[in-house]
Amino acid sequence: MRIAMIGTGYVGLVSGACFSEFGVHVTCVDKDADKIDRLKRGEIPIYEPGLDDLVARNVAAGRLSFTLDLKEAMQGVDAVFIAVGTPSRRGDGHADLSYVYGAAEEIARNLDHYTVIVTKSTVPVGTGREVEAIIRKTAPKAEFDIASNPEFLREGSAIGDFMRPDRVVIGATSDRAADVMRRLYRPLYLIETPIVVTSLETAELTKYAANTFLAAKITFINEIADLCEKVGANVHDVARGIGLDGRIGKKFLHPGPGYGGSCFPKDTLALVRTAQQVGSPLRIIETVVDINDKRKKQMAQRIIAACGGDVTGKTIAVLGVAFKPNTDDMRDSPSLDIVPALLAAGASVRAYDPAAMHEAEKLLPGVAWAKDAYAAIDGADCVAILTEWNEFRALDLRRIKALLKSPVMVDLRNIYNPADMAQAGFVYSSIGRPDGSAEKPTGSSAQSTL
Repeated sequence: MRIAMIGTGYVGLVSGACFSEFGVHVTCVDKDADKIDRLKRGEIPIYEPGLDDLVARNVAAGRLSFTLDLKEAMQGVDAVFIAVGTPSRRGDGHADLSYVYGAAEEIARNLDHYTVIVTKSTVPVGTGREVEAIIRKTAPKAEFDIASNPEFLREGSAIGDFMRPDRVVIGATSDRAADVMRRLYRPLYLIETPIVVTSLETAELTKYAANTFLAAKITFINEIADLCEKVGANVHDVARGIGLDGRIGKKFLHPGPGYGGSCFPKDTLALVRTAQQVGSPLRIIETVVDINDKRKKQMAQRIIAACGGDVTGKTIAVLGVAFKPNTDDMRDSPSLDIVPALLAAGASVRAYDPAAMHEAEKLLPGVAWAKDAYAAIDGADCVAILTEWNEFRALDLRRIKALLKSPVMVDLRNIYNPADMAQAGFVYSSIGRPDGSAEKPTGSSAQSTL
């Protein structure tokens, strides 16, 4: 089978490379000449573990190629995937579909045989029908069908998510289109992956419902963490106690500074706007959006409070600025609220991130960037952990204490055990847990390196 993938961003590049690993011949198309040139040279424009090897292997096998020419890419294809960006529109929060509709018009001008047009981008309900209308208006005699195939890729583990997904969702306008999509995903039948075939509208809404539910789960445990701090409970024990209930599940019950990234912030907002537009408001998700926005701003105040309430002239070492580990994605990262607030309060910020510093330099002016975690901590008044990279999980606490002016750590990802930190002589602040002075270590707690 042959497909064209329009867009070489995160979703398009990962999906295209993974389809080629399935044995499909994939041509990835983009308007960005520099990006296409880099990909042809074997340079991967995003950070995703394993993606460079996957791309190189399939390019060498002749199954994966890159081009600026959509007409060339569409020659003899079974399907064309639209995997372009759908960012939030400034001012109203609706998804900006201009790139999707622009791709639809270009596809229409190059259709010369039956083709399934697939929206891989995250799009509001009704987008597939609008894509169909655009193509029929531009090419009234063209033979095609529309399908929706939302992605459920987690940054940092996207290849595994594509190759071994929980499910594949396909919305199709005809049995013929559904059959093409099933054949593309045939390798997954060997591992008995559930294939959910439904209408366009249902598939489009499923993607938003999944992301907003997970965002709500994160927000719920963050609010429970705040309550734990007031009543002396431990949020991790609460999370384990409720997560063992099969109806709830243990995933996404990790407290922190709020969700960020390329999906949850824009998708929660887009679904809220869609629901309001059709007169069926989602009050729960509206509250989730509001709480999460406020939470990221509150985290800076936690750091300031740990420093005695005033950070004027003090240096804060920040470990991790990406919104999550194993990615260089800075989109809506909590650090974009926390770091500027610290700077505005009079602090100097010295930061380190294993992958995101190049991107972060453009977004966080005024920050000094360090070569590693210990260089960031050297001479600082406080260290704040914002992203739970693995290399931060077993830092040498004796060395950190010696490097800091005062032994203050604010752990917004609850990497360390409060009792261990108290024993090591740190003034330690985390999320939703006692300070450690009377805390007994639990089997699920991280171990210190002392």
